[in-house]
Amino acid sequence: MATPKFKVGAFQEASRGADKGGLPVLRQYLRLIVIFLTVLLGFMARPAFPAGDAEKGEEIYVQRCTLCHGEEGDGMGPAAERLNPPPRDFTMAQYKIRTTAFEEIVPVDSDLVRMIHDGMPSTAMPGWGDVLTEQDINDLVAFLKTLAGLEEEEPGQVIDYGVQVPISPESIETGRKLFHEDDRCSECHGQAGKGDAVKKLKDDSGYRTWPRNLTKPWTFRGSNDPGDIFTRITTGIAGTQMPSFDDPASDGRLSIEQRWNIANYVNSLAKTEKIVRPENTVIRATRVAGPVPVAPEDPQWQEAPSSTFLLVPQLIVADRFFTPSNDTITVRALYNQDEIGFHVEWDDRTQSIPGDRAAKKVSEPGLGEDAVAIQLPVKIPTGPEKPYFLHGDSRHPVNLWSWRSGSTTEDPSVALVTARGIADKIVRDASTVGLQGRGSYHEGTWQVVLRRPLTTVGSAEDLQFVEGAFIPVAFSAWDGSNGERGSAHTLTTWYWLLLKPEPGNKPWLFAGFAFVLILLLEIWWARTAVRRVRS
Repeated sequence: MATPKFKVGAFQEASRGADKGGLPVLRQYLRLIVIFLTVLLGFMARPAFPAGDAEKGEEIYVQRCTLCHGEEGDGMGPAAERLNPPPRDFTMAQYKIRTTAFEEIVPVDSDLVRMIHDGMPSTAMPGWGDVLTEQDINDLVAFLKTLAGLEEEEPGQVIDYGVQVPISPESIETGRKLFHEDDRCSECHGQAGKGDAVKKLKDDSGYRTWPRNLTKPWTFRGSNDPGDIFTRITTGIAGTQMPSFDDPASDGRLSIEQRWNIANYVNSLAKTEKIVRPENTVIRATRVAGPVPVAPEDPQWQEAPSSTFLLVPQLIVADRFFTPSNDTITVRALYNQDEIGFHVEWDDRTQSIPGDRAAKKVSEPGLGEDAVAIQLPVKIPTGPEKPYFLHGDSRHPVNLWSWRSGSTTEDPSVALVTARGIADKIVRDASTVGLQGRGSYHEGTWQVVLRRPLTTVGSAEDLQFVEGAFIPVAFSAWDGSNGERGSAHTLTTWYWLLLKPEPGNKPWLFAGFAFVLILLLEIWWARTAVRRVRS
């Protein structure tokens, strides 16, 4: 096969030019090569998808999407008012998760495909990858673009990712400084990244929005991978207060390297110990020799194993609640020979203190107290049947221990209730059984300790704690700034509490007894065998 002469000749010409001092000629050819590779990589950055059929996509949309997004695609479906965040308005072409530059309203198809296939974590948008085929999703994408009149438009240019900065202590520290510099990011996301900055935000449609809690990676709409975080920092989030830090017209524009460093820092904020693990259904109370700590900040609490549970809105009885702001609660427990203590922790963007001007400024109408409650059965079940998880029932009463944050005119308070159902509650004096509580709020997190003696006088109305028994336990939480009060709150289902007894010497005694017993049996068997042989 003959060698293509135009390629050889071109490079020979460039080489001769270089030998004669004609470096500009070589640079010209190298520049052409770079341009060619850039164009090639641009095509490679956009994976090819089968062409979508908008008419078929409309059929899928009507069947699967109108309940939330509405018949016109304006986000005004029948379920919209009960969803937080609200469904996307496709007619506005404000796609939050995209890889095109901030000023480009037309996303690449792969952005829309990803959102439909994977869904959006911590929202009502499910992933459809196990329901719709690849072609179905492409058809749906084609139809969605028609809702904003984008079917004839070319996608915008994908952002420049440059060279990714690897995660390292140096990069994370640089990102931390950039994050806090001039309150660049902490103005909204808070000093600890929990979204607790006292600032009331609304999106372009007038809906209340909350800054992302960056310590909870499972709530990120597009994952907390550094690449996805870099994308959000670069493109901004359309329709919200999250700006683009690649806007040439902005004084706050950051370089590619700076954006990668911030992305690495945000990735490092993830609190993996607070991830809900479905297999972790038991709170293992640890026995301590000394007193149970009173202060929520006492480091001894961190020595106890933690269990994190999902909080869901109360939808069973009026007033039903559909728009929660808190999603998880983390619990630890310690006990000694006399008492037991629960350490309950949950992230809350606001410290809700009725009467406080700053709290009222960022709250929804009807500012209430922040609060938490622990639910326990009056009697430890001996079988599989537990009390009804919402305040028990007539045959299976429950104790409710609660703590409230107080107001500008009232101190924080502890309450004790015995309930035999929603409509049958008796409020009792918490001090008569020694129930005490204390709370502490710091950088977007409440920590509350509730303590009580293991046993009480008048045991017919109160749980008597027993070592080694599996005791049902459930939790509720209220965010006063989110309009939560009364039955409008979040809660968990039943989980288990286990007071782990100290090992002591019993296992060794049992092991020693078993060893001696087996040894005696073997001696008896050997002697019996010898007698049989002799006989």
